[in-house]
Amino acid sequence: MKAAVLYDVHTPLKIEELDPPKVAYGMVGVRLCASGVCHSDWHVVKGDWPFIKLPVVLGHEGAGIVEEVGGGVTGVAEGDHVILAWRRSCGYCEMCQEGFSNLCTVDPDNSRRPRFKERDETVNKLAGLGTFGTYTVVPQDVAVPIPKDYPFAQAALIGCGVMTGVGAVINTAKVAPGKSVAIFGCGGVGLNCIQGAVLANAEPIIAVDILDTKLEMAEQFGATHTINSSEVNPVERIKEITGGAGAHYAFEAIGLTGKPFLQTIQCTRRRGMTVFIGHAPVNTPVEIDARILMLEKSVIGSYYGTARTHIDFNRLLSLYGAGKLKLDELVTRTYPLEGINDAFDALEKGEVARSVLDLSQS
Repeated sequence: MKAAVLYDVHTPLKIEELDPPKVAYGMVGVRLCASGVCHSDWHVVKGDWPFIKLPVVLGHEGAGIVEEVGGGVTGVAEGDHVILAWRRSCGYCEMCQEGFSNLCTVDPDNSRRPRFKERDETVNKLAGLGTFGTYTVVPQDVAVPIPKDYPFAQAALIGCGVMTGVGAVINTAKVAPGKSVAIFGCGGVGLNCIQGAVLANAEPIIAVDILDTKLEMAEQFGATHTINSSEVNPVERIKEITGGAGAHYAFEAIGLTGKPFLQTIQCTRRRGMTVFIGHAPVNTPVEIDARILMLEKSVIGSYYGTARTHIDFNRLLSLYGAGKLKLDELVTRTYPLEGINDAFDALEKGEVARSVLDLSQS
C-alpha cells in the first residue's frame, strides 16, 4: 500500500510504500477511495499536538470499500461501501449506554488499533485510521456501511467535518427554530455549522472570519450576515445585528488562539450558549471575567458533533440526497495522494472549503 507519512513536524509528508497490518479478529480491511484534508491533520504537521506519536500516517476523514473481514465481524461484509469514524463505540461503557457514543471510554487513544510497518519501523495512524493512504485496517465498529450510490469524496467528508459542524448545532446545542446563531470561523467545520443552523431554521445566521473569500463561502452555505473580524469588532457587530441582546448561540470553529473562544462567550445574550468546537493547540488559555457567566450563560464543548455515527452518518447522507445538505460545494479541490502537500498549502492559505484526496488514482 501507499501512504503519506509525517516523520517530523514542520516538514513535508513523504509518499511511502508500507506493509499493511493483518486483518485480525474483529477487524476489517478497507481499500480507501477518498480522504478529506482536515485542519486537525494540519495541527499535527505544525506541531500543535505533540501528543501524536511520529512517524504517522495522517488523515481521519475517509471512505472506501471493505476488502477483507476478520473473524467475529458481523456488522460489515466484503464489498460494503463504508465511511470511517475516528471515534470507537463499544456499546457497553457508561457513555455509550447513555447515548453518547462519541465519548466512548474504550481505547480513547486508539492504542489497540493495528499500525503499519515500514522496514523495521512502526508507523502510527492518526485517530487509528490513517486515511492518507490506499488501505487501512480498523475495528468493525468504526466502519459504517452506507448505500453504494453515494460518491466517495462527498461521503468521506461526513466522517469528520460535516459530522462535527452540523452535529454541534443539531445534536450538541439543539438549536431551536428562530434562534440567532453566530459562527466564528468559516473553514470546513464552520461552514458545516452554518449548514446545521440552516437545517435548524435559525435566524439570523452570522458568520465571522478574517478572510473575505471565506465569508463569501459562508453566504453560499446559508449565512444571512457576515463579519470580517479583522475590520470590525465582531462582538459589537453581532449585538447590533441581534438588536443589542447578543446571539442565542455562538460556535467557535477555529481552534487557533484563545481570543475567538472569549469572543464567542462575550457575544451571547443572557442565558446564551457558547459551544467550543475548534481543537486548539495544547495549553491554549481562555481567560474570562467570571462574572460574565452570572447572567446564566453556558459554555460547552462539542466532541465530534455528539455523533452517533451508525445513525448520523446515514442521516446526513440522506439529507445530501434530498438536496438539503451541500456536500458537492464543499469539495473545492481534488488531489491525488502525491498532492497532499499542495493540499495543505491551499488549506493554510484559506483557498478551499475542503480538499479531497482521490485515492483511486494511487
